Amino acid sequence: MLRVLIADDEPLARRALRRLLAPHEDVEIVGEAESVAQAMELVGSLRPALILLDIEFNGADGFDLLAAMADPPRVIFVTAYAEYAVDAFAVEAIDYLLKPVAQPRLDAALDRARRLLAPPPEAPATLELRAPGRLLRCAPGDILAIEAEGDFSRVHVADQPPLMILRNIGHFETVLPCPPFLRAGRSILVNCARVRSLDMRSRDEVKLTLVGKAEPITLGRAAAGRLKQALAT
Repeated sequence: MLRVLIADDEPLARRALRRLLAPHEDVEIVGEAESVAQAMELVGSLRPALILLDIEFNGADGFDLLAAMADPPRVIFVTAYAEYAVDAFAVEAIDYLLKPVAQPRLDAALDRARRLLAPPPEAPATLELRAPGRLLRCAPGDILAIEAEGDFSRVHVADQPPLMILRNIGHFETVLPCPPFLRAGRSILVNCARVRSLDMRSRDEVKLTLVGKAEPITLGRAAAGRLKQALAT
């Protein structure tokens, strides 16, 4: 079962989330909180795997809750405020939903939560990467980074030209081991063991250099922040 805590100070919002969660038979709502203090207490006693978390409520915000916990559960933000999206992904939020939330949007967020919270599969010794007219077999550690390109993924392999694979980035996220692979943003998966340097070119542009690849990859501010945080731990 996916144990979920709802944290929102609006009773109508909590009721709406209960209704949206009802079709998911594998979801157990273990509690509801209407303040950061109450959410903190319930996380400690109930140990949910996932929080559906508002950002602004009762004089505090959801980021205060996450900052106060050494090992917080995974979180899906559910909020009326669009301006916190970058900050949300910097704290490794699974998703960021704007109220009012449509059923398909919550369903997609829960699907991603299930994938991320599932026990990690054993990494294969060799991966087969099939591109048009090309087949490459490599060890997972030889993959440097993967960039999302719609339904395709641009796979960067050490000392090889990039391959365009008809697999989305979520597929590789479930196959490759974490660590060392990190989903630094919606469109980038990075092998942290292969990071050579992060070069800040501007406030919103960072160049990522990887061992085994001559040309750097451009990262946005949020992805660079998550990667820096992971490399520092």
